[in-house]
Amino acid sequence: MSSRRLRVLHVGKFYPPHCGGMETHLELLCEGLSQSCDLSVIVASDARRTSAEFVGNVPITRVGTLGSVAGTPVSPGMVRAIRAHPADIIHIHWPNPTAVVAYLASSHRGRLVITYHSDVVRQRILAKAFQPVLRKVLKRASAIIATSPRYTETSDVLQEVKEKCRVIPLAVRAELFDAVDPVEIERIRSQFGPSILLSIGRHVYYKGFEYLIAAMQRINARLLLIGDGPLRKDLEGLAKKLDVGERVVFLGQVSDVIPYYHAADAFVLPSITRSEAFGIVQIEAMACSRPVINTSLDSAVPFVSIDGETGLTVKPRNVGELSSAINLLMNDRSLRFRYGMAARRRVETHFSAEVMTERTLEVYAEVMGYARTLSTVESCVVELT
Repeated sequence: MSSRRLRVLHVGKFYPPHCGGMETHLELLCEGLSQSCDLSVIVASDARRTSAEFVGNVPITRVGTLGSVAGTPVSPGMVRAIRAHPADIIHIHWPNPTAVVAYLASSHRGRLVITYHSDVVRQRILAKAFQPVLRKVLKRASAIIATSPRYTETSDVLQEVKEKCRVIPLAVRAELFDAVDPVEIERIRSQFGPSILLSIGRHVYYKGFEYLIAAMQRINARLLLIGDGPLRKDLEGLAKKLDVGERVVFLGQVSDVIPYYHAADAFVLPSITRSEAFGIVQIEAMACSRPVINTSLDSAVPFVSIDGETGLTVKPRNVGELSSAINLLMNDRSLRFRYGMAARRRVETHFSAEVMTERTLEVYAEVMGYARTLSTVESCVVELT
């Protein structure tokens, strides 16, 4: 009898430097898993040609893309790339119709694991048409990873396969958020202070930034908005119309957001639909010991930062509740400190990269049918007979 390391292929939508919450998660998870598995990643490319490279220790194949349909890349070469890979486990990150179709077309015989990041919320007609295909791949999966208990409970899709669901929250490396330049923090505070609110995200419909901008009419602080997107001009126009242009600063894309988290007094995630499935920026703010104001969506958002423990939770689209919660925090330094310390502890306990990696390896061991006793720094092996 001999042994070798477990071969795992992750299939995602894109991979960094392409920006996005799923991309950030995929990179962090694969970095951790690569210490224990022979790990590879297949994603769509932003270009027409297929390319291969290493990002850190992780080999990435970016499959050429012909275009996109409803925000989904069309990458026909993904079928061949999956079929040719000698993986023991294929790990697909959903939502990603391209990956699902490519996997089914590949007829790959490896065990299937799916991380179910979110339902398809906005493209409901397309989602309904794709439902039979999604059901087929979920039925074939050996395990389905949901990012919170709440999402498992509130997703009609996951309720159909709940016996396969395992909960593993998204995560960050908390220690990375401690390495920050105090001079840069002071520069931000001097430029935008003394009272600073921070919000980060793409300027798209489900982020709810228009409600946060409206709330600024009642708040004596400066709001820093980091990010960009199709609604930016509309949001800038709204800020001027509501006469809060001086209090709302659009910073666009920022290469290093960590000093901004530390410079802020509180972080706000005003999202309005369950398209905001998790809100990983909350964890980043919490890792910086910042209290969070979020919304009571039927997703993982209020599971990440807990009302009355690590911040405050308000109803979505409710400008009055949002402004009241922000003012309560901004006017109570001791409350901000207490919530901020609890936020950091919650990250270290529930949302650390090490915990996420270890739990994922446990799922792999389960679907391969062997007991896992090794730590993440040791190899995950398959016995060959």
